[in-house]
Amino acid sequence: MLGPIGRVAQGLAAGCAGIVALEIASYADQYRRARAASDSPEQLGEGVADRAGIDLGEGEERRHRAEALGPLVGYIDGLALGVAWAVLSAHPMRSLPRAAALLAVGAWLGSNGPLMALGITDPRTWSAGEWRSDLVPHAAYGVTTAAAVALLR
Repeated sequence: MLGPIGRVAQGLAAGCAGIVALEIASYADQYRRARAASDSPEQLGEGVADRAGIDLGEGEERRHRAEALGPLVGYIDGLALGVAWAVLSAHPMRSLPRAAALLAVGAWLGSNGPLMALGITDPRTWSAGEWRSDLVPHAAYGVTTAAAVALLR
């Protein structure tokens, strides 16, 4: 039986796998629909920096830092969620579909909660295609992270 450090390591590995699955699903959708990349990460980076009092600089420097900060927030969320699941789940194999669903919802909330709080997006206004583009990558994260924790056990 693993101790807390082992479970944290499992969670980090599972979260990494989930993040990669989410990114692949997102880019596959972007390619399939020939759509531009979202500017939400940059807007999130700016919003987080403004709220936290982080100076991003000016002009291009500000924009580039904001473009980097948004995805970093997402990666931290994905890793933290993986760690939380690995630490808190007693028997990950017993409830794999439920774990995948919970992790997908957690990833969706972790991604979209800050965007909603900052007024960047409002899911109530999304089209069916926008919902699909957002839910599929988060489902990929949930399935992959849940499976990775179960396999690492």
